[in-house]
Amino acid sequence: MKRIYLDNAASTPVDPQVLEAMTQTLTMCYGNASSLHADGTRAKELLENARSSLSCILNCHPEELYFTSGGTESNNWALKGYSLANRTKGNHIIISSIEHDCVLNSCSWLQSQGFQVTLLPVGESGIVDPETVKKAITSGTILVSVMHVNNELGTIQPIREISLITREKNIVFHTDACQSFGKIGLDAATLEADMISINAHKIYGQKGTGALFIRKGIHIEPLLHGGGQERGLRSTTENIPGITGFVRAAELCYEHHKAAKSQLEMLSGKLISKLSADFQHIYYNGSLEQRIAGIVNFAFSGQEGEAIRLLLMLDEEGISVSTGSACSSNHLNSGGSHVLRAIGRDPVEARGSIRVSLGRFNTEEDIDIFCDALRRILQKLNSNYS
Repeated sequence: MKRIYLDNAASTPVDPQVLEAMTQTLTMCYGNASSLHADGTRAKELLENARSSLSCILNCHPEELYFTSGGTESNNWALKGYSLANRTKGNHIIISSIEHDCVLNSCSWLQSQGFQVTLLPVGESGIVDPETVKKAITSGTILVSVMHVNNELGTIQPIREISLITREKNIVFHTDACQSFGKIGLDAATLEADMISINAHKIYGQKGTGALFIRKGIHIEPLLHGGGQERGLRSTTENIPGITGFVRAAELCYEHHKAAKSQLEMLSGKLISKLSADFQHIYYNGSLEQRIAGIVNFAFSGQEGEAIRLLLMLDEEGISVSTGSACSSNHLNSGGSHVLRAIGRDPVEARGSIRVSLGRFNTEEDIDIFCDALRRILQKLNSNYS
């Protein structure tokens, strides 16, 4: 059975060119970048060349980029590292109510350490209003974190506007850009965020590699202590093959940005048109206008309780979709997606959505096969459905 993968927001297939770059590095450059011999020097050169290439894509200085194990580590480090290093300046942190679990749980831990956390509300559109940021700021606020693109809804947040507010108030601003990097414009100089988290496996790279941009002058504590790699802020032997693959994945995204964006817009438009025209009682979660191409989150009124069965039956037909973020599926006893709850869905609705996320290797045929399978399954689940 040919499988159709429609869960690219959770993780993407590895591009063959990324795999080639990683394989070449694994076989030809196995030295430790901290070693002084020729093999170590070669590894160090590859590491710094990769950092330079990625900084050009992000439009920042190479020394402002620190490689990590992925988005979760980058987000944990940004929030915990900055808060702990600057707690004498204040103890108040502001985040949105639709952040990734790793941001929410980092802030929950920080609360146990004496910090105060404000969750910003969002409306039905799933978009943060910059005015709510301004109103939430207090004299003790030291950090604001709002994601660039929501991983469940695909909604694009007004990061530039928020960064202008925080800059005026002399407050550090962090954004989780793991769902936006490589897909929409992400320029560190224009965006004016002070810290930016990115990773590889959302842009056709491998899992286990990411980076954190830390603007020059920002004081942050390390989470990992050891040999003093990454200029003393992130100790561990650098994953040179993973970093090489990450940078190659980023280069491919930006080399083919316009064509990829056009393809995803076409596929998303076709999917929404077919769903709206062919299915009864469908509704969409989050704004369909201020959103990234490729993520469509929807449900069927009265059928929300069947979402998991629907997903598993699609899986039996060789089609991979999700009912929310991959990380949220680990919370088996939760009241549904916290993102959908934040936009006003009740507990049943929050457990009953389907997220289709398209990617580089999807085709129009995939959309047709998915919609045909979805109709057959809905009719099996409800004989009155037509």
